[in-house]
Amino acid sequence: MKRLKSIGMVICFYGKLPWYFDYFVHSCGYNPTVDFYVVTDNFSYNKSLPLNVKLIFKPLEELKELINTKLGFDTNITNAYKLCDFKPAYGHIFSELLVGYDIWGHCDIDLVFGDIRGFMNDDILDQYDIISSRPDWIPGCFLLFKNTSKMNLLYTHSKDYKKVFSSNVHYCFDETNFTHRQFEEEKPFNEIKSEIESMMHVVKKMESCGYIKPYFDMHIIEGGSPGRLRWENGTLIYKNRFEVLLYHLIDFKRHFIPPKRDPQIKETFTISQKYIYNGRKTGLKTITS
Repeated sequence: MKRLKSIGMVICFYGKLPWYFDYFVHSCGYNPTVDFYVVTDNFSYNKSLPLNVKLIFKPLEELKELINTKLGFDTNITNAYKLCDFKPAYGHIFSELLVGYDIWGHCDIDLVFGDIRGFMNDDILDQYDIISSRPDWIPGCFLLFKNTSKMNLLYTHSKDYKKVFSSNVHYCFDETNFTHRQFEEEKPFNEIKSEIESMMHVVKKMESCGYIKPYFDMHIIEGGSPGRLRWENGTLIYKNRFEVLLYHLIDFKRHFIPPKRDPQIKETFTISQKYIYNGRKTGLKTITS
């Protein structure tokens, strides 16, 4: 049997792990051929984890020292949210952690995964250098790179990467420097003006000269409150019709108030516009977070 391309995902999350982390972990466990490394300062999480999810305890100051050493200059990380700007450099920063993986990626924890390999199959992983789960711009919530020096240092092709990493300002460097709408409208990258040259600018620039081959397609559900999502034994279905790679809870988590008790997550749960139901929504009385 042909060996699958190995995938290692890196997540940095500092502070108390939120309610949706349990759902993230649960869905990761149904993707056993993908490894997830969560770098965190949370020492209190004592629940069991799937074998492919590993917590790496590292205080923020220690992580900052590692980043400065790897990059070769002083960075300015005054809060954990600033780490979003460093996501494109994770392949370089965490190179020792990612030794042996064919593919590395960065993602967030406000996600519920479906079948990752069903979308990120080896045909795609073989052909492309960087793999986006959106058709219009590269999302910070889930992005894959070939684990090569070329791709691990791709961020250095931004003329502004040192400015970004040396400032405590959040530039949305990992995505578009807040020019998402222009990329959605398919404007040429060299006509999209921004304060700094973001990673999306870099990807399109390096694609135009033949240096990299990126992949773009729509595999995720996010934004607004779509509802009509069913997770069942590792598969995520939207509107009972479309299988999707993941659901990004970016908006859902802002208005959902979880109950105080821990969820008893089962093999099936549904996500409406306002709630998560542990089991099929129809006829269910108990709501879990």
